[in-house]
Parts: sequence; structure tokens; C-alpha cells
Amino acid sequence: MGKASRRKNADTVRAPRPAAYVRRPFAGMPGEPDWVALKEILPAATVTVPLAGAALVEGGPSTVTIATVLPMAWPALRRGDGAVLIATQGGPESGDASRDLASALLAALAVEPGTPLMHVPLATDATPALAELIDISGAPDLQVHEGFDFWVEGQELEGDARESLERANASAVPTTKLAGVDSAFWCLLGGRPHLRLVLPDDEDVATDTLARLYAAGAAGLGEGSRLLGAFRAGGLLIPVWELAAGSAAADCEPAAAEFVSRYAAARTDEPLTGEERRAKNGLLSRQVTLR
Repeated sequence: MGKASRRKNADTVRAPRPAAYVRRPFAGMPGEPDWVALKEILPAATVTVPLAGAALVEGGPSTVTIATVLPMAWPALRRGDGAVLIATQGGPESGDASRDLASALLAALAVEPGTPLMHVPLATDATPALAELIDISGAPDLQVHEGFDFWVEGQELEGDARESLERANASAVPTTKLAGVDSAFWCLLGGRPHLRLVLPDDEDVATDTLARLYAAGAAGLGEGSRLLGAFRAGGLLIPVWELAAGSAAADCEPAAAEFVSRYAAARTDEPLTGEERRAKNGLLSRQVTLR
């Protein structure tokens, strides 16, 4: 066999390449900040959405529950009642988190009820985006849970899966979604209350805007609060504040709402001043990229 023939055969059996990197995998979907939060920063949360397109088949489920994590770090689960659950924080990762979730969804739809999936195919550029398989006519109804009992909902877990549920419940970080502010999450870390806010703009625009506020002394959330830094995740920016000791979620809602208004007013295409650039450099030194 000649070199050309061997090369052709090798190309035929070569595994498809993982999906190319997408910096903002949920861009264009209503509620993009909530999707990023579900993928990156929430311990126990779910979104249940109607299926659409190739995922909606006769006799199959009409919805999918997209969760943060599932028992035993399974990337997907077809419960005994036929319900499909997929995890944002489990399973293989290509360069596109949206296609990763779509791959898990299609794999779960293809198995019999009562089947956990320990592995799902790695997403490729041929894998549809999640938005092609679910109804995105409205923003997701994000539900933040105290623990992981949503894994069960009338079904029985046994053995290792049951132990996994108990361990997960014991380690869940207390988290509450603020009622009056979009994509804002109070959480208790190390016994101190914190607030994480997923900003809706591209991470670079959000960083510049936060720098303007910081330089003006307007980046706080009230007395006793402190801006610790920010995460970069899914192409968005997530500032993190430590709050005054004893602050409950409801206590910080007015200050968070005021910050969101200040942020919107400070967003501009004007170049940063020298003081704002120095503030930005300080903020960049306290940013952590999650993805």
C-alpha cells in the first residue's frame, strides 16, 4: 500500500476534533448571565426548559432539566420516570460549553429510562449548539437549591449514588439568588457572606466599567462591604464582594440594585482616564479566569 493510500485510510479513521473554542458559548440566549452562573459558580441549581428541534421526538420527554452537578459526577442521567437531566459541571469539555451540553442531552435521550451515563461523546463542530435543541424564547427560570435532592424527586438512589447525594448535601455552599437583581447570588463562604454578580456585558467592557466605578469610589455594596476581585467566565465578568458580617441575602438587595444602576450609567465607549487605567490594572491582578 502506498503512502497516499495509508494517509487516506488514517484520515478516514481519525477521531473528529473537539468543538472549537467559543469564548461566549451562551451569547444570544436570553438570560446569558444565568447560564454562565449555572455552568461556573453555582453549587446546586437547575433550569428546566422545553425541548425543541431534533431533541423533541414523538414518545420522548418534552423537557430537560439542566443542573449544576449530578450523582457520581455523571454528565447525564435518564431517570426511571423518563426525565432527562444533564450536568453543566460534569462530563468531557471541548472548546464549546454549549455543544458539550447538547452532546450530553442527545446521549441521554438515546438511552432507556433508569440509565445513568458515566460518559458522553465529546462535542465536535458537527454537534448542534444547545440553543438548537431547547426552547430559548424566554429567559431561563433558574432555581437555586439548598442541596441536591432534586436528583431524586420520587426516584430511589442506591449504594454509591445515595452516598454521593449525602456527601453533596453535606458540602453544599449556602447560596441564595437575589429576588430583585438579575444574576446576583448571595453565598456563605468560610462563615462570611459574599455576593457574586454576573454582569451582562462582554468581560472586557465590564472590566472597564468596573474600573470607572472603582476609581470613583463607587464599586462597593454599602458599609462593611469589600470588592475582592472578579471571575472571568463564559466571556462575562463576575465581581465578588465580601459583605458586612451577618448580612443576609435580603439585606444586600437594595445595595446590589443601586450598584447595577451605577454600573449601567458608567458603561460608555469613552477611553479610560489615567486614574481609571490604574484602577483597571489593580482589578486585573485580582481576576481569575474560570474558562
